[in-house]
Amino acid sequence: MRICGIKLTHDGAIAVIEDGRLLFCMEQEKRGNSPRYQSVDNLDAVLLALAEHGLDPRDIDQFVIDGWDGENESQFQVLSGAVPVVLKGAPYVERHAEGLLDSVDGFGLMLGGKEFPYKSYPHVTGHVASAYSTSPFAVAGKPAFCLVWDGCIFPRLYYVEPGGARLIAALFPVIGHAYAAAGLHFGPYRKPNRSSWDLGIAGKLMAYIALGSVDENIVDVFQELYETCLAGDTEQARRYRENINNAESSLAAMHEFFEASALRLTAKRAEDVLASFHVFLERLLVKEISLLLLRHSSLPGARNLCVAGGCGLNIKWNSALRATGLFDDVWVPPFPNDSGSAIGAACSAMAAQDGFGSLEWSVYSGPALLEGEIPPDWEAAPCSLRELASILADNKPVIFLSGCAELGPRALGGRSIVAAPTSPEMKDHLNDIKLREHFRPVAPICLEDRAPEIFSPGTPDPYMLFDHQTRPNWRDKVPAVIHLDGSARLQTISRNSPHKIAALLVEFEQLTGIPLLCNTSANLHGRGFFPDAAAACKWGRVEHVWCEGMLWSKTVVEKPSSTERLLPA
Repeated sequence: MRICGIKLTHDGAIAVIEDGRLLFCMEQEKRGNSPRYQSVDNLDAVLLALAEHGLDPRDIDQFVIDGWDGENESQFQVLSGAVPVVLKGAPYVERHAEGLLDSVDGFGLMLGGKEFPYKSYPHVTGHVASAYSTSPFAVAGKPAFCLVWDGCIFPRLYYVEPGGARLIAALFPVIGHAYAAAGLHFGPYRKPNRSSWDLGIAGKLMAYIALGSVDENIVDVFQELYETCLAGDTEQARRYRENINNAESSLAAMHEFFEASALRLTAKRAEDVLASFHVFLERLLVKEISLLLLRHSSLPGARNLCVAGGCGLNIKWNSALRATGLFDDVWVPPFPNDSGSAIGAACSAMAAQDGFGSLEWSVYSGPALLEGEIPPDWEAAPCSLRELASILADNKPVIFLSGCAELGPRALGGRSIVAAPTSPEMKDHLNDIKLREHFRPVAPICLEDRAPEIFSPGTPDPYMLFDHQTRPNWRDKVPAVIHLDGSARLQTISRNSPHKIAALLVEFEQLTGIPLLCNTSANLHGRGFFPDAAAACKWGRVEHVWCEGMLWSKTVVEKPSSTERLLPA
């Protein structure tokens, strides 16, 4: 049984599952240096993705389109070649508590001049299905709670077991976009005109708040306005909750909330305001999920939690949930945001047919490396991983490209810029070449067995989704990967992993005694990962590009002009 899941809107992607195994997931932003969050505007992208894996649309048993905005149905306007096509889909959320697997059935998915039938499940269904099906709980056949906090919806808690899933309740009336909306009112991304929207602000704020401190007086202001504007029995709050299915209305309500906050917080530093808002939401999340679990303590099975939706990328909230002790285990997939929605759409169809089960998958299931024309001012030579480790030990960053791209928004060693972590200047250097703000962190990728020695807790974190503190005796040894608050956005990898990045870490460890490297994504400003070595060489801001045993080195090194460093990534 082959199922093709399609995410048409932002973070567009095409994924194929065959007999419970993920064959591939093609995120559009990772193809041809495409812009971040690229949608699928033309159905020819589906044809291309299938053809690259030796498949034809007729080889697919079921097509599934991820649902989107709409109370009862969604609608998509796309092209098939040059022909405009209108497709209908499921809504953003399920229509009733046990309606996660209620589908909208359609016909007219035009691929290569032929029309195909398809199904569509609600957008949140994809989040639940992708998070649970990739979890260790599904492998063990155990039930789990699933928290979905995304975009323009309130955080929703589901209970998932192999036989089905249902909504328990919404936790509290704050939409997922609230965190990013705060950044449009306070701090470096503040905009008087808030008609535009930047999906990347939330992640940047998570780094920026390390500059601030929590002020309990600010937290009290947010608590008071939360009751008045969002949660209480006022006309303003009731109107906001009643119009939650209207994205424009809910966003407007959040802007009103922050405008009222700004009037009360004029004397406060922006970094303290944002740090306090972060903690206000974290406390609210922990409190409300604790109360909800108490009310549903009779549900059978171990206390396991899956986290999905865009807010699942917030490593501090994930760690706070894990630290409550309410759960035996907390699972966050590497694609909790919409980058996993094509996989989620296909998993939804699997669940509809056979119940919620496990998916066989690898995080390295993205696009394969392409071949491109290397610019003439680059020299190529074979380079072993031991030789590469020696270059890194000389404090020279390297673009490291190997195998298929990783799934999700974070570079995990397949499309990375790696560097030695031992110089405090390296973080600033990497931020400079990436055109990023000085407060942005550079992540460590570390051999799993040595991570507890360097970080607290240092537990396995293969997808960079929890918060870790750097232990004091290591801070002077690896300064480039330490954030302003002493934390690290850690990725761990087993030294026995077949991925080449693990072998490189072993070589670097043998050479230096340091079992970790700096790791940041290899991409153009505002674009997805480099699709090939040629694109990395043409970018030219790192002098060495390693790709599958070959090292390309720039023969003429040019210093970047000052104008190239004006805008952050």
